[in-house]
Amino acid sequence: MQTYSRKLKICLIFVLLSIKSFSQEKDLHYFIEKAQTNSPLITDFNNQIKSAALDSLLNKSIYKPQITGDLNANYAPVINGFGYDAALSNGQSVSGLISINQKIIGKNQINSQSETFKLLKDGLVLNKKIAQKDLKKLIISQYITASESSEQIVYNQKMATLLKNEVTILKKLTQNSIYKQTDYLIFNATVKQQELILLQLKHQYQNDLALLNYLSGETDTTFVDLKKPDIALKNIKNEDKIIFLKQFEVDSLKLQNQKKLIDNMYKPSLALLGDAGYNSSFAYQSYKNFGFSVGLGLSIPIYDGNQKTLQHQKNDIAIATSLAYKNNFKKRYNQQILILNQKLKQVDAIEEQLQSQLIISEALIEANKKLLLTGDAQITDYVIAIGNLITIKNNISQNNSNKLQIINEINYWSFNE
Repeated sequence: MQTYSRKLKICLIFVLLSIKSFSQEKDLHYFIEKAQTNSPLITDFNNQIKSAALDSLLNKSIYKPQITGDLNANYAPVINGFGYDAALSNGQSVSGLISINQKIIGKNQINSQSETFKLLKDGLVLNKKIAQKDLKKLIISQYITASESSEQIVYNQKMATLLKNEVTILKKLTQNSIYKQTDYLIFNATVKQQELILLQLKHQYQNDLALLNYLSGETDTTFVDLKKPDIALKNIKNEDKIIFLKQFEVDSLKLQNQKKLIDNMYKPSLALLGDAGYNSSFAYQSYKNFGFSVGLGLSIPIYDGNQKTLQHQKNDIAIATSLAYKNNFKKRYNQQILILNQKLKQVDAIEEQLQSQLIISEALIEANKKLLLTGDAQITDYVIAIGNLITIKNNISQNNSNKLQIINEINYWSFNE
């Protein structure tokens, strides 16, 4: 008996676990996290950022001492009086040298080069953030769509259950000749129509969920429940911190730095040169030909056809172009935010109207339900009232979905993440 009881408990545990796994819920954060983890574009940006950091280190290494080792052996024979002039070729020579070359440049030049790679990295980080925002906006939008389908399933399932209960009552009343057979058939047809709508909604939700998984980079067709989307309106007070305007700021800094790089190209460059080792022609006391040498190399640009001025002019044109794009973006951005806020007010106004219609429609349904029991309800009117109630509820769901989509759009443009 105890063994049977233990087996029963184990079976119940497995049943409960299976029910729990079947009714698994997933929230918005889950899909956003999966999408960002699986995105090859974000992985690409991460790798580009790492590569830019390595480029910066490579650039710094150029300004460190460059040491090379060279070994050369040369023999120029003179045969029957024919051969190179020994005064020029030395007949034969051997050299084994270690050379050093150290560039000597100003701190400003080094800083300008470092700033170039820093701005390159900043641009990549910015592009990565925008890619993340784009992906997040896409996932949120699809999550809202799928959640709306799920919400409509819940409500339409309740309506289908209600109608089935009503049709049972109507069948009995029809059998007692309180209602006509045609009334029963009309109402039963409405029930069947509602069952079809419910089936279509379930298919729609399944497809919406599959698309959500696809956008998240997941291979999954499991039918799961979605938690209600918690999407709040976010506003940023400092417009300059909006990520899209940050792009223009980075571009402006790049162009300003380009001015310094152009000037640096026309500054004198100095290099410290040196070598040490063995260098001999074997002409005299070759065993003593170990030594070293030191020197300086100086390069001074004098004239290049006025290229410096022309490059500065090109850079000034690029700065003016960037400023024009920034001003245009600000105007379009402000107009877009105004339009989105206007749409938000419109859906709020529609929601208020729909809620007032819902109160009337629900009251009408309750009245018809009471009349149905007494045989005083007009079935066609009752069917119309049910259809209106379903339409209003679906419109409320659609309007709420529109509101969340608008909030998602506003957050995308106005909030810096």
